[in-house]
Amino acid sequence: MARRTTTPPTDGDFEERIVDIDVSAEMRTSFLEYAYSVIYQRALPDARDGLKPVQRRILYSMSEMGLRPDRGHVKSSRVVGDVMGKLHPHGDSAIYDALVRMAQPFSMRLPLVDGHGNFGSPDDLPAAMRYTEARLAAAAMSMVQSIDEDTVDFKPNYDGQETEPTVMPSAFPNLLVNGATGIAVGMATNMAPHNLVEVVAAARHLIKKPDATLDDLMRFVPGPDLPTGGTIIGLDGIRDAYAKGRGTFRMRAKCAVEQVSPRRKGIVVTELPFNVGPERVVTKIKELVTAKKLQGISDLKDLSDRHRGLRLVIEIKNGFIPEAVLEELYRLTPMEETFGINNVALVDGEPRTLGLRELLQVYVDHRIDVTRRRSLYRRRKREERLHLVEGLIIALLDIDQVIQVIRSSDDSGQARQRLIESFTLSEIQANYILDTPLRRLTRFDKLELDREKAVLEAEIAELSEILASETKLRKVVSDELAQVAKTFGTPRRTVLLESSGVARNVSVPLEVADDPCLVLFSSTGLLARTADASPLPADGERSAHDVLVSVVRSTVRGEVGVVTNQGRMIRIQVVDLPTLPPTNSPPSLSGGHPVSEYVTLEQGETVVGIGSLDPEGPGLALGTAQGVVKRVVPDYPANRDDFEVIGLKEGDTVVGAAELTSEDHDLVFITSDAQLLRYPATSVRPQGRPAGGMAGIRLDGDARVIWFGVVDPTRESRVVTIAGSSTALPGTQVGGAKISDYAEYPPKGRATGGVRAQRFLKGEDVLLLAWAGPAPARAVSNVGKPVPLPEELGRRDGSGLRLTHTVAAVGGSLGASDGPSEGESPQD
Repeated sequence: MARRTTTPPTDGDFEERIVDIDVSAEMRTSFLEYAYSVIYQRALPDARDGLKPVQRRILYSMSEMGLRPDRGHVKSSRVVGDVMGKLHPHGDSAIYDALVRMAQPFSMRLPLVDGHGNFGSPDDLPAAMRYTEARLAAAAMSMVQSIDEDTVDFKPNYDGQETEPTVMPSAFPNLLVNGATGIAVGMATNMAPHNLVEVVAAARHLIKKPDATLDDLMRFVPGPDLPTGGTIIGLDGIRDAYAKGRGTFRMRAKCAVEQVSPRRKGIVVTELPFNVGPERVVTKIKELVTAKKLQGISDLKDLSDRHRGLRLVIEIKNGFIPEAVLEELYRLTPMEETFGINNVALVDGEPRTLGLRELLQVYVDHRIDVTRRRSLYRRRKREERLHLVEGLIIALLDIDQVIQVIRSSDDSGQARQRLIESFTLSEIQANYILDTPLRRLTRFDKLELDREKAVLEAEIAELSEILASETKLRKVVSDELAQVAKTFGTPRRTVLLESSGVARNVSVPLEVADDPCLVLFSSTGLLARTADASPLPADGERSAHDVLVSVVRSTVRGEVGVVTNQGRMIRIQVVDLPTLPPTNSPPSLSGGHPVSEYVTLEQGETVVGIGSLDPEGPGLALGTAQGVVKRVVPDYPANRDDFEVIGLKEGDTVVGAAELTSEDHDLVFITSDAQLLRYPATSVRPQGRPAGGMAGIRLDGDARVIWFGVVDPTRESRVVTIAGSSTALPGTQVGGAKISDYAEYPPKGRATGGVRAQRFLKGEDVLLLAWAGPAPARAVSNVGKPVPLPEELGRRDGSGLRLTHTVAAVGGSLGASDGPSEGESPQD
């Protein structure tokens, strides 16, 4: 093979000159040169200062430009141009990318550049360099501190016109603190960030005890501390990395299960794994939900802002266990990522894989060398200054003769020579005396010079002691590291866990089990469900918040229907209801949710009860204000969320709805004129949903039905009636209450007039409230607080006793083993 080249001859005409070369040798040489350039000049950091060449050049150039933290920001393009023109001839994009990374708090544990403007996010690119501004961060000043005191070597730049440092003094272990990543030729590096305080503590321990083991150092550095926080799961891989330089660990987002809405729980994500942005997580979750590979998520919102920081809210569907959904998110999305540690760095110009102890040792050796060179430089400078001060002091002691010698000399050279000979001065001292203005040669300046001489001698002695003692030199290094950690240290952000707490081979159910339960509806309009289907406890020491209107047996993933006074039944999911914890006393629905959160009611429409939607379940019994009764055949449509269960006449409303669990139960009407009618349920034949029912009770005059329900005649039951005036405003009367035994009321036929339930006193002409059900009876106010009821009376047609508070609803015992009964429906 051959390579064709052209060379200009002397006559100005170009001619071809063909050189025969071996292609394999040319490729080998070119590839090695390229690989060497990438490894040593671009991709790998130096183990001493943790910087790649481009990063080191940026910091040095910004320091030379005077872009300190106390100065104003300058355009990033100005920094990039200076770095590219003087030190780094590899293109502006590479320089700006490195500058941006050093300014990103989510990329660097301790940022070295203070950026002003849009420097990007984990998901978005930064603005162009002409739009952003930058200056050195305070921590970067520790990286370049004392660089002008001969602490590091310098080398010529690419064209030999400038010089650049081969390494930074680096007052803190930057490689461990900020980590590094880079891909070279045939090798790569990927180092995790750590906490400055922990790394400095380990370095100081190594300085104090050079033979410290890895276990000793890991007491100070237990693991990485990522800029974005999160949680690290499993520490075995971290120890492998600290021992051998290679290892892996799992990063998890920091999440919490919270009540994100009155009806739903959600997973709130406040921290994500390192180098993972929220948009990436959101996109992945949406893809999985669309592909039906991830279940249980109803909504996803990114509520992140500059005040609260990251906040992803993942709303969980009712019926799914949030902890199980979270495990699926960890498994399928970037909310859990693996970080592979590969500690490759340059040591003495060679790439090496280093463990924690080796990384700390290289840095400590470098810092000791920097401190020694700085001490030598400072002692030399002070010795040079002391030499000049001593010369000035000699001149001041005989100032008149010095002036006479200078005045009598023909030129400065002769004056310098005569001063050297007359006062035994060095040439440097003589020149300094000649250059010193006469105004400084006063008695006052003599005192200042004496004080300066004493200070210089003390500093020289101190520096000499440091240089003469390895112990003192190490102490200086350790004290300076402690000061840096005190100045720039921050608390740990990443939580370290040995394991996730959940075995990977243990199957966590994703959905809530379809266990039996009871659905409860209270007089104040609250809905809830119990944790199981055990019968409700009998009324003992009752501390319940409310009385129950309806109790329906169902399953967690089943459905129940809400019945309104307009004859509508509205389907709701049981799993959407809040769960009441198991208790040994009647349940309190103070933890329930208002029924209005589950159904949309029209103006004037109220809920009177709930019923099962199971076609094989008990039928529903309804009673209306105009005395109509109906038993509904449970043939409810499966494809509709709301439907009519009775055809009402104009002006009529449903006053009660209850499940009929047995044909032996009674249907009971109580009217406003204090009439009670009971008859067996067998007296009413079941009808389809569109039917309007049949006559249930005969009403006299303007009377209307105020309560309808189902009562088990085999149980001990009570009838509660509260009488008042029809002219008073609703809800303002206390009224007179009477409690009687249900057995005192004889059963009669359907559509008859019933028997009297209470005798009205003076000022009473109507029943305000009525209820019949299992004993004992209890009453509550309109806010659900208990109201004392009078003692039970034997006469069914007796008059009532005046109450102390207004009663809004009445209920009874719900502890029967044969199933729950109903209470009073809420009033308008």
